[in-house]
Amino acid sequence: MRPSCRVPLLATALAAAAFAAPAPAGAAGDGSCAHLDRVRVPGAAHQRSACLADLTTAGLAGTPYTDMADQAGLTAAATRSPSGVPGAQIDGYFPDSSRFNDTHGWAHDAQFVIRLPDRWNGGLVVTGAPGNRRQYATDTAISDQVLARGYAYAATDKGNSGVDFHLDGERPGDAVAEWNARTTQLTRAARQAVAQHYGRPPRRTYMTGVSNGGYLTRWQLENHPELYDGGVDWEGNLWTGGRGRQPLTSLPVAVARALGRATDEDMYAAGFPRGSEFLWPYHEKAYWGVTQKIYRAEFDPAYDPGCPGTSAGSTPERILAPCPSDAAYDYASRPASVHRAVQRVALTGRIGRPLITLHGDLDALLPKSVDSDVYDGMVDSHGLGRLHRYYTVEGGTHVDGLYDSHPDRLRPILPCYRSAFDALVAWVERGVTPPADRTVERPADGDVVDSCALDPGGAAAR
Repeated sequence: MRPSCRVPLLATALAAAAFAAPAPAGAAGDGSCAHLDRVRVPGAAHQRSACLADLTTAGLAGTPYTDMADQAGLTAAATRSPSGVPGAQIDGYFPDSSRFNDTHGWAHDAQFVIRLPDRWNGGLVVTGAPGNRRQYATDTAISDQVLARGYAYAATDKGNSGVDFHLDGERPGDAVAEWNARTTQLTRAARQAVAQHYGRPPRRTYMTGVSNGGYLTRWQLENHPELYDGGVDWEGNLWTGGRGRQPLTSLPVAVARALGRATDEDMYAAGFPRGSEFLWPYHEKAYWGVTQKIYRAEFDPAYDPGCPGTSAGSTPERILAPCPSDAAYDYASRPASVHRAVQRVALTGRIGRPLITLHGDLDALLPKSVDSDVYDGMVDSHGLGRLHRYYTVEGGTHVDGLYDSHPDRLRPILPCYRSAFDALVAWVERGVTPPADRTVERPADGDVVDSCALDPGGAAAR
């Protein structure tokens, strides 16, 4: 089982129960599913297709076609999402040697889901799972909305999942490098599957994601701009070359504070925002320790071979507990081999397509001052600011589910994300310039769960 509270984005603690293999929910001759049996996802080792009356979570909750448990904590409880989108769903996996993902009882990684709405607008939206979650993690946060707008949708588990993801691969950094390769692989395959299903290739392809999915968005637009028309990055993780600030420099301070070895001033110096202190007790229990130890194990397994060793733990308590040695972890002084491992997956800021970034100013896991602020500067340093918009969401934190515990201090980022996606489409397809970089203020009243105005002079987007 998972921790009963919200599951960390960067460190989903435990696997969900395995699903039974899905069975078709409609006849092969129904509507746009008439020739679904002819659609083959290029490169897939296995796939199963079904015609469904509703591809959104409203219709799929409780079925093998989504996993509500893997979405825990990502959205506010009162979030309103569209429903009633009929179409086809293809679940499957690409060849892979690792077996962390037990969804559908397959015990096979590189799993994916592709959704093909009956009423297609000619576009495709691709994402990768946030944190160490799996392919259904952003069904409420992303899939529901884009399907209702008519987009085909594709998501990947990134090729490894769970808190022991760092055990995948032969050398440090391999597991994270696979995330990027699997996202590229799915994008190419989904574009061809879409063409087979609808009789023509997608007119537009957008990349997007949350947390690690935001990192994937940045990486794809830097390294494979030919596959996409633009992207929306929702507080993406930042891995950089050299010895600059990134999670392995800020999280050790948080671990030290959790162990009573660092002060509030140390936290502020490490980038954690003033005003976020009320969120620290929860992060101390659910985020900081596990996130630091498993990502340090991915890039620097020699630092403390016994922690996490062959596993991050077998119980929630062990998984979430920090490694005491991480309180003294000093990334800057680690061997060059560690920095080379990070460099393999590092971002550069050289985006080749329009990108919109959102980040909450109360993010207590990936503080914006050591993440999106830095990435915005990286983009500008290459003279590419014209392709980037950066919006700070006042009162936003790393997971929207925390709004339910602190509605007087937080606001969900999801409605601003939806508004940003609309702004990206208008930018790419109609040449409408998005608002300049700005802070999206938290309104004193009104519907903060389901509305957000990126432009203070414009109407709230829903």
